[in-house]
Amino acid sequence: MILLHIFWAFFIPNILGYGGGPPIIPLLQAEVVDHYGWMTLEQFGDVLALGNALPSPIATKLAGYIGYQVGGVTGAVVALIATIAPTAIAMVILFKFLQFFKSAPQVAAMTQIVRPIVAVLLGTLAFQFFASAYQSAGIWQTAALTAVSLIALEKLKIHPGLVVASAMVYGAFFLS
Repeated sequence: MILLHIFWAFFIPNILGYGGGPPIIPLLQAEVVDHYGWMTLEQFGDVLALGNALPSPIATKLAGYIGYQVGGVTGAVVALIATIAPTAIAMVILFKFLQFFKSAPQVAAMTQIVRPIVAVLLGTLAFQFFASAYQSAGIWQTAALTAVSLIALEKLKIHPGLVVASAMVYGAFFLS
């Protein structure tokens, strides 16, 4: 039964997550943390941070890791299939219609409507992670990490992967 739960936990967000990885993350968090309780919000945040530091799409990394943690190797395979299947099915079915609809105003309008929704979902997720970090690390370390990360990203133009990796190293040494 756990494999069926793993499948649905990853299939539903990936079938509903229009636009790739960012819209899927809050949906996965809702399934994995809120619905099934397989991890805490802090654990999900750690997995997300680690996944963002590695190359390849975030959805497949999250599926592989969480599926493995919940159901072993078979759980990882099931989670990966559930993550990849919606896109594969959609591509097979919709590929013929791509030329007809690629410049349709409805498609452009849908994309414009989805962008603010994704922004709000990611903002909510970021706020939840910030609140979790504040509770576990304290206000001063959270504020310092936030400020240093912002400066590194915006002013110094350091690659986000290096900023995430540096924050992980800092956390491993000073927040454990």
